[in-house]
Amino acid sequence: MAAVLEPHIASLFEPVDGGKVRCTACARYCVIPDGSHGFCFVRKNVGGRLVLLSWGRASAIQVDPVEKKPLAHYRPGTRVLSIGTVGCNWRCQYCQNAEISQEREVQGRPFPPAAAVAAAGRYGCAGVTFTYNEPTIFAEYAIDVIRAAHAAGLFANFVTNGYMSPEAVDLLGPHLDAVSVDFKGSGEPGFLRKYITAKGPDPIFETAGALQRHGSHVEITDLIVPQVGESVDATRALARYVRETLGPETPFHLLRFHPDYRMLDLPETPVATLEKLHAVVKAEGLEYVYLGNVWGHPLEHTYCPACGAVAVRRYGFTIQAWNLDAQNRCRACRHRIPIVGRPPAGYLPTFATPV
Repeated sequence: MAAVLEPHIASLFEPVDGGKVRCTACARYCVIPDGSHGFCFVRKNVGGRLVLLSWGRASAIQVDPVEKKPLAHYRPGTRVLSIGTVGCNWRCQYCQNAEISQEREVQGRPFPPAAAVAAAGRYGCAGVTFTYNEPTIFAEYAIDVIRAAHAAGLFANFVTNGYMSPEAVDLLGPHLDAVSVDFKGSGEPGFLRKYITAKGPDPIFETAGALQRHGSHVEITDLIVPQVGESVDATRALARYVRETLGPETPFHLLRFHPDYRMLDLPETPVATLEKLHAVVKAEGLEYVYLGNVWGHPLEHTYCPACGAVAVRRYGFTIQAWNLDAQNRCRACRHRIPIVGRPPAGYLPTFATPV
């Protein structure tokens, strides 16, 4: 018999006049009349209380390498259980997961926290990841899974657009081990307004800094959309923010766009564009800059900023060579590379060799 899930009262809301509630999960702060939904369609005012309709329901469940999130400097070589629900607080016109992120009816298999943790263990995962749609909108479900995951010795991370409220950051931040914060089109305000229906990048900047202060490992991604979201100035400004606020060792991923959903008329991002922006980001002082979705490119690798040697060689989501010692120091010059953890024993034969 399928599990029956009771309506789940959200914690991120406050009552306002006339039976309305103000949702405090994301930077939209939707004011919702009784019987209506917020922008995300999964947070509903029921009799003056906000109900999270998607609590305990997963529309997508997948075992992934952690590098797919993308996290290049956190628990390399491990697998994570990726969990998504439905709905989103953005309307990205190119969303590759639009069938779930833009869904208006809550659906999915029952997947309460205990089931999520059990599945992670069954498939040999070291952590759980909330992804596919924006996890901020189901923060109360995510935090319940995270607590259960931590109790079982698993780590937890978000793949997020960063459009959170400070209230959500305070709820989630102390418990998130790692986050990948995705700036679309380098966070250029005009791009966000036209192609995402977001007012501007300030909440994303604030979220990234606040999560790091809470102790989360933070990596930044920037989806480069050709013709409409490839501004050199915006990329430079984003890189400068990351260096000044998060630090020069913060991993920065420039992601290649592919046409999807309502933006099928654009080409994939030219590799030359990504290479040009990579040089821009490096010139701003960031030490670990990667190209994503360009498998086989030499800029997938981690290079030692001290001597230039290849510290970690990658192909897509796979590590091919690990040229670091037991303290994650470059074997060529002993400079320490800020990577949390090492690949599991047996991932490559050389990992078993003492250093």
